[in-house]
Amino acid sequence: MKKNTIVMLGGFIIAGAIVFLLMAATPGSSGIELKMKDLLANQEKHKDDFVTVEGLLIEDSINWNADKIELKFDVKDNEGNIMHVVHNGVKPDNFSEGVIVILQGAPTKRDTFQAETVKTRCPSKYEGEDMENYDPEAHKEKLNKKPSTEE
Repeated sequence: MKKNTIVMLGGFIIAGAIVFLLMAATPGSSGIELKMKDLLANQEKHKDDFVTVEGLLIEDSINWNADKIELKFDVKDNEGNIMHVVHNGVKPDNFSEGVIVILQGAPTKRDTFQAETVKTRCPSKYEGEDMENYDPEAHKEKLNKKPSTEE
């Protein structure tokens, strides 16, 4: 075979392998995002899907088993729907009342979700103050204030 033919054949094989790997890696990350109400209403339909759903943590429901590395808890949405969650992995650091929990995994039995990942966020902790209370003079004063340097 000619040298150019071998190079082109090798290029096609490499390109094909890259396309195959990209396609193989996509299904796990191409899940669907649902509201808890919709997931609970259609659990059977989504039992084989990779689902992202979020809810508000119910702190009294937390059951952490360190020996099995198993975390069980309940989440609720704004409409009062409650879902039980099972996660075989570590408990997030800021896992407490008022935290929004983002879950990725699949529904199992009725009103139960098997979470592969559990992430938390607490928006009230990171939100700024209302603009109605903004005082431009106080802001200027804070900016112009020199930090004290002690020697």
